[in-house]
Amino acid sequence: MNPYAIIDLHCDTLTGCGYYTKRPEVDSLNDSRRMLSLDRLPQGVHWAQFFAIFIPDELRGQDAVEFFEANTAEFQRQTRKYAEKISPCRTWADIAGAWAGNRTAGILTVENGSALAGKLERIPVLAAAGVRALTITWNGENELGSGNVTDHGLSPLGREAIPELEQAGILLDVSHLNDAGLDDLLKLAQKPFLATHSNARAVCPHKRNLNDEQIQELVRRDCLIGLNFANCFLRAGGEHAGLDDLMRHVEHFFRLGAETNLALGSDYDGTDVPPELGTAEKVPVLLDYFLDRGLTQAQAEGILYRNAQTFFQKNLI
Repeated sequence: MNPYAIIDLHCDTLTGCGYYTKRPEVDSLNDSRRMLSLDRLPQGVHWAQFFAIFIPDELRGQDAVEFFEANTAEFQRQTRKYAEKISPCRTWADIAGAWAGNRTAGILTVENGSALAGKLERIPVLAAAGVRALTITWNGENELGSGNVTDHGLSPLGREAIPELEQAGILLDVSHLNDAGLDDLLKLAQKPFLATHSNARAVCPHKRNLNDEQIQELVRRDCLIGLNFANCFLRAGGEHAGLDDLMRHVEHFFRLGAETNLALGSDYDGTDVPPELGTAEKVPVLLDYFLDRGLTQAQAEGILYRNAQTFFQKNLI
């Protein structure tokens, strides 16, 4: 059985974690060698994909700006080239329109606040380019704060940026942010936000995953959490992860009250994933799997698309 729709909050397909950025005008959105490609999305399923411009930590200042601009142009070029397959979207109404035309909905995001190059005046530039979510940090430090391999919180500039990003309509994404940084953000954020690709730390003790207190606070704030398919975030050691490991995270999130906050955040083309989910065309198997494991139809569809749909109808406007 195929679900009506799938909404995936994060993939690295556009930039391929640096692979494509060294090869201009490579059609990364429709490359059959990748985990996710337009021609290999499941038939008969409406798909909404959040495409991240991943900016490596070593790029700062003007280098980060140029990287962002080059990949924004690539997203625009490819969505024009494949206009019969994909529509660039900024709002929920745009996503619904893409689905009505049997096209994939493509939403542009940025992974790494270094895209701002330390300048708050770049926030409206990102918004004008169609960026709808910003992952505050990647693993290391940038001008806004610290990622999960460091232990500082948000910088003074990062604390200034939070309300400015919200005002500009750019959703905050706390995946990769370390605990101190998330604590700082919680004191400042006034709107619901995202953890686009983060699992439960109690199930897999990786710093990239959310602890129980964080999960409960995100639930309280009506945030959205994307289940990450990465082996290393599904089980300790990252070896031989499978659907049952994903289910352990689902069950833990549900116990913490996150039933209507849980979505998908595959991390495709940025990591290694279980073979059962090795390419995007396999994702529909999750519907039957979840039903076989005892979830109701509403709970399974909630994870695959309905929870995200509800969130974006309110927050992607």
